[in-house]
Amino acid sequence: MPGSGLTALWEIAARLPEARIVMLTVSEEDADLFAALRAGAHGYLLKDIDPRRLPEALVDVHQGRAAIPRGLVARMMDEFRAGDPRRRAVAGLDELAARLTSREWQVLDLLARDHTTAEIAERLVLSRSAVRAHISSIVRKLDVRDRHEAVERFRRRSDT
Repeated sequence: MPGSGLTALWEIAARLPEARIVMLTVSEEDADLFAALRAGAHGYLLKDIDPRRLPEALVDVHQGRAAIPRGLVARMMDEFRAGDPRRRAVAGLDELAARLTSREWQVLDLLARDHTTAEIAERLVLSRSAVRAHISSIVRKLDVRDRHEAVERFRRRSDT
């Protein structure tokens, strides 16, 4: 998918909160799974799924059940059972960061990729002042001093 599937997920979830969203991906990485779930995915399926199983998985999601391969569910359980204090600290950041809008997440992601305000504005088809307003909102919501500290906090969250 051009751009980022996660960015698309954030945007869809923000604009259509009643939508049931299923990620279809090649990534079995825990970080990608958890990021998708935090962003609002109701299912996380791998592209190597048996095509005969796909309709059943989509019906499950439509009926309010999750669609996640069992191997990934087992790793999710391990993650949530972990007593590592570092994991608890990340969870605290996620609660705070959950207040960001989908557009703010996009801006923060692009900032973390070292894009300038002008580049972000061009990429997201926004004015530079709108980008600066989003950055100000991110800084305020994350309770940090500036955009650089917001990016560092975002990177630490992504690395854990």
